[in-house]
Amino acid sequence: VLKKQLSFTAATAEEAIMQAQQYKLTHESMPDKDITMTLGEAIDKYIDSKANILSPKTISMYRNIKKSQLSPAFMNIKMHSLTGMKIQAEINRLAGTEYKTGKLYSAKSVYNANGLISATVKAFRPELIYTVTLPRREKKKKDLPAVEEVMRAFSGNKLELVVLLALWLGFRVSEIRGLKKSDFKDGAVSVNRVIVTVDGKSVEKSLAKTEQSKRTLQVPLTVQALVDRVEGDYITTLTDVRINVKFKKVMAAAGYPDITFHDLRHLNASVMLMLGVPDKYAMERGGWSNRATLKNVYQETFSSERQSVDAKIDTYFSELVAKLDTKKIERPKRRIFRLKRMP
Repeated sequence: VLKKQLSFTAATAEEAIMQAQQYKLTHESMPDKDITMTLGEAIDKYIDSKANILSPKTISMYRNIKKSQLSPAFMNIKMHSLTGMKIQAEINRLAGTEYKTGKLYSAKSVYNANGLISATVKAFRPELIYTVTLPRREKKKKDLPAVEEVMRAFSGNKLELVVLLALWLGFRVSEIRGLKKSDFKDGAVSVNRVIVTVDGKSVEKSLAKTEQSKRTLQVPLTVQALVDRVEGDYITTLTDVRINVKFKKVMAAAGYPDITFHDLRHLNASVMLMLGVPDKYAMERGGWSNRATLKNVYQETFSSERQSVDAKIDTYFSELVAKLDTKKIERPKRRIFRLKRMP
């Protein structure tokens, strides 16, 4: 089979060679059958290739990104003509407004969309080297309630056990939903499965979020007593949405309308920070795979603790100011040395 020969004309030989090289990178690097593939088609192929590897929740998220976030015009770009500038333009659009509803996308949503795009490009256009600028991810600060306030709010509540498993043991909502009474043995509990919601349906998985998520913790007597009262095998049959709705309702009545159920993991990590628990053990208890996630995302400082620290610092400097006002500090006189000119 004879290959089609192409010629390139430019002002100089060097420019013509550059044009030929660019064409080779954007065309001949892809099989002939994939020359007409659009980015949307490539994303579909990428998602299908990972269907049995990535978690169902991640696959669902990727499909939703393609369907609801990425614009049709961007999806119709041919893979061989895709450039870094075109990708940056789409990222810039995502960081602005959503083309369907006009709502702003969060920085996390833009990061997730970029992750899908870059993974697809790496799979189908590995020779395309590019960089994009992403929106800054701002960490939102919340004033966490005192632990005793949360415990008091849910004392005797039907959600008490679920709350204590997150607050005391640091379990994720998916881990709590996957817990069975049979997982509680000899004063310990093991995370053996999770239940997540995918496209509105509950999906049980034997694999947790990370390898570190599979862990065994000692069960406090208070928690074990509540477990013993559970009827049925699973600790709870509530979905993650229902758990969060019920939790927020109680916390709003207690004066904390912005606190979510997931914030209990932040509260758990913050308690360990306050108690001086070494990072290694905090990571083991919470199932975090790296220290950066624990420190930068989950560990917060309590309002009361911050106020105590502020008070100590203010007292220190106030005492210094008081000393300066009551005691005159003599400054050493400046001595001027003059160099004699050498004859």
